[in-house]
Amino acid sequence: MEEYFDVLDEHGEFTNRVESRDKCHKEGLWHKAVALYIINSKNEVLLQKRSANKKLWPNLWDITAGGHVLAGEFGFQSIIREIKEEIGIDVNTNDITFIGASTSQNIKKGIINNHFNEYYIVNKDIDVSDLSLQEEEVSDAKWFEKDDIISRINNGFDGITDKGGCWEYLKKYYEWKDKN
Repeated sequence: MEEYFDVLDEHGEFTNRVESRDKCHKEGLWHKAVALYIINSKNEVLLQKRSANKKLWPNLWDITAGGHVLAGEFGFQSIIREIKEEIGIDVNTNDITFIGASTSQNIKKGIINNHFNEYYIVNKDIDVSDLSLQEEEVSDAKWFEKDDIISRINNGFDGITDKGGCWEYLKKYYEWKDKN
């Protein structure tokens, strides 16, 4: 099933144009993406391992859940949809905390991703054995200790996706949490 995105201008404003995922990625059209981290009561972060058949970042550890915001969706709606699809977890708007936004641009394997990103946190204890992984997207999920993930980020994204903005917002969240 083809996905369609709201096309934004370079300032993040809606253009009243909707285009296919393929067209957005071929032409570098600006669109929205979301990233979510689940943090448990031990301050660990739940990460998913991208499946081997993913075009970008196969077999690397990644954010808990995330993806593109479909045409007509708000970011929080997209997060609720993506986390259910990717790892089988139900969350609602009361569970989600918005922690920031940024832009990102990258070109890999012929895909031009020009994103306005939104970042979210859910504080929740989850048993990994209860997850229902979307096989075409996710091959594994596990909890990472805060110090381990920070070390991986600081050491050239060791074993994790090189999505700098996503990881920087996780670091900022941990810094804020340590102070409060």
